[in-house]
Amino acid sequence: MEPSLRARVRDGDPDAFGELFDSHARAVHGLAYRLTGSRTEAEEVVSLTFLEAWRLRAKVEPDGESLHPWLMGITVNVVRNFTRASRRHRAAMARIPEPRAVPDFADEVVTRLDDAARLAAVLAAFGRLRPDEQDVVALCVWSDLDYESAAAALAIPVGTVRSRLSRARRKLREMAVPSGERPSRDRSASRKHSASGEPGAGSGQFRDDGPSRPYPGSQPASRPARGGNR
Repeated sequence: MEPSLRARVRDGDPDAFGELFDSHARAVHGLAYRLTGSRTEAEEVVSLTFLEAWRLRAKVEPDGESLHPWLMGITVNVVRNFTRASRRHRAAMARIPEPRAVPDFADEVVTRLDDAARLAAVLAAFGRLRPDEQDVVALCVWSDLDYESAAAALAIPVGTVRSRLSRARRKLREMAVPSGERPSRDRSASRKHSASGEPGAGSGQFRDDGPSRPYPGSQPASRPARGGNR
């Protein structure tokens, strides 16, 4: 019987990693773009994620289904480490005066500016969440993982995923309402929502309206070099 993809990845088969990249690179790039707000950084995160997957290949369980949750969990951790490492560089670059903008009235440019503005607003609210709340939003909302898959990716109980996601949604809804217009909350209704909330679109659902299909002007992520541990 032919070994499963999981078993081949665990054994360090370069062809298996090629298949893994071809199947999941777009999803990794999409999550990285939502978390960083930068196509350039998202491309770097894709490369780093698959390099990290290669390094951690021995931890893949031989039995199971899709490796998608495993890769999404690695992506979240890579983005966090990448952001920490580049913080000083970004601060230095921010002190450099920006070049004078060149007017461009192309429809595509206008669309990109609108997308960038929406994504900036989403990231501003997202950044005010606790890191553990950011993780469940990234996986359950932006990557469409169910509770069980997100729990496996983060190595936490399913109940913890539920409570963190419910708390994050409540905070994001409150951020979306101007402080002078917030109605007093009915505690019993809040508890009821927390107990019944599910991932996916719905009433009060926080979602990113930015591009989820191939991003305008983005280039396919480079396929990592096969073989050789890092």
